[in-house]
Amino acid sequence: MLTFQDVGKTYPDGFQAVKSLSFDIERGEFIVLIGPSGCGKTTTMKMINRLIAHTEGVITIDGVDISRVNPVTLRRNIGYVIQQIGLFPHFTIEENIALVPSLKGWSRSRKKERVEELLLMIGLDPAQFAKRYPRELSGGQQQRVGVARALAADPDIVLMDEPFGALDPITREQLQEELMNLQRKMKKTIVFVTHDMDEALKLGDRIAVMKDGVLLQFDTPDKLLKEPAHGFVEQFIGKKRIYQNPELIPVADIMRENPATVHSSRSPARALAMMRQRRTDTLLVVHEDGELIGIVSAYDLQARMEDAVTVREIALPAEPRLDLSASAKDALMAIERSSFGLVPVVGAENKVVGVVTRGSLLTVFSKYWTDLVGESVS
Repeated sequence: MLTFQDVGKTYPDGFQAVKSLSFDIERGEFIVLIGPSGCGKTTTMKMINRLIAHTEGVITIDGVDISRVNPVTLRRNIGYVIQQIGLFPHFTIEENIALVPSLKGWSRSRKKERVEELLLMIGLDPAQFAKRYPRELSGGQQQRVGVARALAADPDIVLMDEPFGALDPITREQLQEELMNLQRKMKKTIVFVTHDMDEALKLGDRIAVMKDGVLLQFDTPDKLLKEPAHGFVEQFIGKKRIYQNPELIPVADIMRENPATVHSSRSPARALAMMRQRRTDTLLVVHEDGELIGIVSAYDLQARMEDAVTVREIALPAEPRLDLSASAKDALMAIERSSFGLVPVVGAENKVVGVVTRGSLLTVFSKYWTDLVGESVS
């Protein structure tokens, strides 16, 4: 949808703010531009709506060269949210949100309907807030209105220049969550500038790390954390940051493979023998093909030794369980709900591929803290 081909920005004094950027952004992607002050991230974003004109290369939207599009028309079709919010103080909230639709000639009824729809979407009651002025709203509420205004004319692309940077941490986190929920519903193409790596990791489908006008790496959060392509990227992200974001750690990285299992047709006596052999007090009960049926404990086996013929008669539901697509955060939450202190991990056709235990979680995260303490001491 949005393409940069060898795009650069050189000012008349010869300073190159952006150097030969080439990348593609797909429709509906949430892209974050990040880097230190002066790295060119804001310049890159502003070249998309021609608030800053690029001097080299080509930028296209849906195959159309933006330099051939009237800049006013271009900007009216691209949403824009800035840190300073930029609401007009003498306009009501309703008038602020309806600004671009008014410029595009929408009817009064259509504008009113759109304003009410967006106010409800951002959690502000239209009856209570539509006729208020920006000064009557908190900073967080004003920023919500800024987002609503950017979405008012239903643009395909929304640019966001450090929109939450001036807010307190609690309000900032709330608005991040609300933006993620909005994006799930609306699937806009969002280009978001921030200097906060935690914010980038939380929001971005892909993250572009820039330095001195150069794009060093453009990857998913997971890939950036695990495979930084440049020494600066690794330094900027922080080597241990992945452990501060357990939602980015795949459960496959923390589970134990080859968990202790028993076929459902085995007798309680044989199951107990397998427990002694594996040095465990629980077994996952599976079909012959490895499909998970349930879980059985040594206590239950001994209690039913005389009347049960197979372990299937004794097995309890193996809940909660995790899919291979789960994260370490999911595992941390699931382990607290587990009666057995373990959570099975299943793959295709519900077949057991691993198990997460309190021990395996402790091993992974304690290694991180040990390394971190060691680094601080050294």
